[in-house]
Amino acid sequence: MPTIDVLDSTLHYEETPGAGTPVVLLHGNPGSSYVWREITPGLGAGRTLAPDLIGMGRSGKPDIPYSFADHARYLDAWFDALDLDRVVLVGHDWGGALAFDWASRHPERVAGIAFFETIIKPLTSDDISPQALERTRMLRTPGRGEEMISGDNPLVRAAYTGGVRTPLPAAELAVYLAPYPTVESRRPLLAWARQMPVDGEPAELIPRIEAYDRWLAASPQVPKLLLTFTGSPTLSITPPVAAWCADNIAALTTVPCGPAGHHAAEDSPAEIAKAIAEWVDAHGLR
Repeated sequence: MPTIDVLDSTLHYEETPGAGTPVVLLHGNPGSSYVWREITPGLGAGRTLAPDLIGMGRSGKPDIPYSFADHARYLDAWFDALDLDRVVLVGHDWGGALAFDWASRHPERVAGIAFFETIIKPLTSDDISPQALERTRMLRTPGRGEEMISGDNPLVRAAYTGGVRTPLPAAELAVYLAPYPTVESRRPLLAWARQMPVDGEPAELIPRIEAYDRWLAASPQVPKLLLTFTGSPTLSITPPVAAWCADNIAALTTVPCGPAGHHAAEDSPAEIAKAIAEWVDAHGLR
């Protein structure tokens, strides 16, 4: 369970040693590398690495705004410090967006990308459910957003009780809660939640998403895997978004993985691992 110095802080990561193409798994909000615990064993032999994003899990929590650009800077430094090259990226939620962003800026270092329940493109109010839209507006409202990281940390609790089909047992929920004992330590989680790209906001993030969308459309040399699910109660890659992906992402394979909540790795780890492992083998990415 190594930790490495990056920029002015540290990044913790989980690693499974092995040969061949490294598989890098990037979690979303409010998760950590713990989310991959039942997926990495099912990926087969090979090296896997799963970092905790800056400010999250067991990584450092420097005094920064925790913008998308901040996360990308620290992740860049982590990739470089470990000299990772020709990797397969797996991303969920904001981890998928960071994977797309990194790949678009380092195309020569990417062998493939698998993703699910992530930020594919800038959204409008019509693209997401009324429930998700209301939650986004609430989190962006000064005071109301802060309520979600106060007290017993309802932001994390809601993710793993309402954002999954089966609420997590107390012991597993406790692992997700442990890195955030204080309101200040939870600030990165709220910063992420407020960056959902809806109706042109936050304005500084939209061009970055559009840039990686252009790369996704123009990179047929890089195999891509979209895992889809039914029944997500929050943000989800809906059938219309999946259809957009089929039309606008080069070299895309789509695999339906059955019912799951937004935090699908908790609901369907075996299905996710199987789909990724078969796709890796089909494209010779070992």
